[in-house]
Amino acid sequence: MTADPAPLRLNKAIALAGLASRRQADAMILRGQVRLNGQVVHELGATLVPGEDRLEVAGQPVAVPNRVQSELWALYKPKRCVSTLHDPEGRPCLADFLPRAAGRLFPIGRLDYDAEGLILLTNDGELAQHVAHPSAGVEKVYLVKVKGLVEPAALGRLGQGPELEGRRRQPVRARLLHTHNDKTWLEVVLREGIQHHIKKMFAAEGYRVLKIKRFAVGGVELGDLEPGQARKLGRPDIEMLLGRGRASHRPGRPDGRRPRPTPRQARSAKRGGKSA
Repeated sequence: MTADPAPLRLNKAIALAGLASRRQADAMILRGQVRLNGQVVHELGATLVPGEDRLEVAGQPVAVPNRVQSELWALYKPKRCVSTLHDPEGRPCLADFLPRAAGRLFPIGRLDYDAEGLILLTNDGELAQHVAHPSAGVEKVYLVKVKGLVEPAALGRLGQGPELEGRRRQPVRARLLHTHNDKTWLEVVLREGIQHHIKKMFAAEGYRVLKIKRFAVGGVELGDLEPGQARKLGRPDIEMLLGRGRASHRPGRPDGRRPRPTPRQARSAKRGGKSA
């Protein structure tokens, strides 16, 4: 005898369908974009039974599997690309660079339009929420170039936690890599992120950010990807991001240590080289 399918909360059902993270699904429900059996849902705790109830999101029917295999992809987001799968203004977006072999994915977090580097995409809402939520402490590592010579006192204040948008943020690790004329290259490590986080915290210290490149999220590294390239990650990478294991392969860093941009990489960035 086959057991009846178990009810699912709507936010989990939407996440399983690969449309959004649970938090994003809750926002869709509150905006009235979710219908269950033809009725608009307003309760965040509402449930459905896969295969029995009809789910619609933003006017489109959604098939909800009992379980889907988690996918995780690493993409090198180029500059002048929006961190979404579609852009009403017609600008380049992440979907333009994903191979056809990729399933239905959504990005975990964002990078500024003029920033570049590693962005992760998944169909697993729980994984996305874990990686993006500050409480999980998943580190994001950046190479940052700013105008001006950054004073040690400024780095010390960032290390205590910058005050942004009216509240104290988590401490930031910032390490000076290289200076040349009136520019400074730094390695910056964040455990949380708000819109334009890096630009705002350096602006508060009197410095203008000229370049941002993300090298790593958790233990997943950019490796040898070129702008616009993507690679599919394995189950060990997913387990590592969830704090339950280590990645099976980290391109460019066989020792498995967290990547640290070198002064040579910073100088290459100054010249416009690919290793920046």
